[in-house]
Amino acid sequence: MMWIYNTGLRLYRFLVAAISPWHEKAHKWRAGRKKLLKRMAATIAPGEPIVWIHASSLGEFEQGRPIIEALRREHPEYKILLTFFSPSGYEIRKNYPGADYIFYLPIDTPNNARCFLEIVKPEIAIFVKYEYWLNLLSGLEKMQTRTFIVSAIFRRNSIFFKWYGWRWRRALKAFETLFVQNAESKELLAELGFHNVVVAGDTRFDRVADIAKAAKKIDLVERFKGTSSLFVAGSTWGPDEELLVELMNQYPEIKFVVAPHEMERPRIEKLLSACRGGAICYTQCNERTRLDNCQLLILDTMGMLSSVYGYADWAYIGGGFGVGIHNTLEAATFGLPIAFGPNYQKFKEARDMIALGAATSIASAEELQAWFAPLHKNEEERLRVARIAKEYTLQNQGATQTILRTLFKE
Repeated sequence: MMWIYNTGLRLYRFLVAAISPWHEKAHKWRAGRKKLLKRMAATIAPGEPIVWIHASSLGEFEQGRPIIEALRREHPEYKILLTFFSPSGYEIRKNYPGADYIFYLPIDTPNNARCFLEIVKPEIAIFVKYEYWLNLLSGLEKMQTRTFIVSAIFRRNSIFFKWYGWRWRRALKAFETLFVQNAESKELLAELGFHNVVVAGDTRFDRVADIAKAAKKIDLVERFKGTSSLFVAGSTWGPDEELLVELMNQYPEIKFVVAPHEMERPRIEKLLSACRGGAICYTQCNERTRLDNCQLLILDTMGMLSSVYGYADWAYIGGGFGVGIHNTLEAATFGLPIAFGPNYQKFKEARDMIALGAATSIASAEELQAWFAPLHKNEEERLRVARIAKEYTLQNQGATQTILRTLFKE
């Protein structure tokens, strides 16, 4: 089995190299790993007490961030090494000040895993949510490194429960404790004989609470909203935007902010022309720009969406007509009624909020309008739904401290 795994990794590396001249993400993935181990050896001082935290990409980083910041605050004696597998995490967070060292993760060949662990020699290793690298986990187990996974979810259709998944089941023995999001994951792991499992919940609830506390004042958004109500749509794709255009043209008295997931100019131009109430891009504005004749503000910049939710009265989360919805909790923590597309089943928080009545899944423009109309007409109903969303996020905080108490036997 291991020869298949190792051969697959080498094939993956070859394919990335082959497409990298034409594929930006593949190019960054490959360029970021050039002489990586040499750079790590030259940067990381031998003998430092290191906590290594690995996040696959940006979403997993946001789950791990509350732990990183709590470690920095409560255990400053440790140096923090943060690694990413994907360029979409590394390139955005490579200058994150909460970690002492930030690198790509070397691809998990036997030699890379051995060299990486010899350089880092972590006292504690933390994997966020998933990514079970077999050679690294084997090396950590041999070194008797205290190793954990946090905010994990296990499903019966995953590789651990397949007849051919015995190597991955064996790899789980490397973890001192598995911190999972729900009771179902704990029950599934018990079937495999693992009882070193703690239902800690999802650290993202702690993260979005911090986001809400640190929300920035954005003068331009305040001027744009004025005395109107504001609908914010975050991380949208083309199918989401088609429905939203119909909604905004039906409600010209409502202001809309749309934050596309990717800043593709043709899609932005399409949005600008489709809104009959007038539209403008955030990057086109300054303090003298007139905004009273604009119904739509397109947030064509990064890092602002979470603060913009603080000005909203309703929220729509994109991605539900593709591989899956994006972050609903950033909107929920501000107490907003939420709608999203039909592909949400993989996300526990989305299922929870639908069950509670804080969120709704829609599959058409008609369904979006049917959800919005009573929340627009009836302020009391909007506030009721908003309270449910806010209370849900408050009730699920605390995973970070549960994890730290176990890590440091407090």
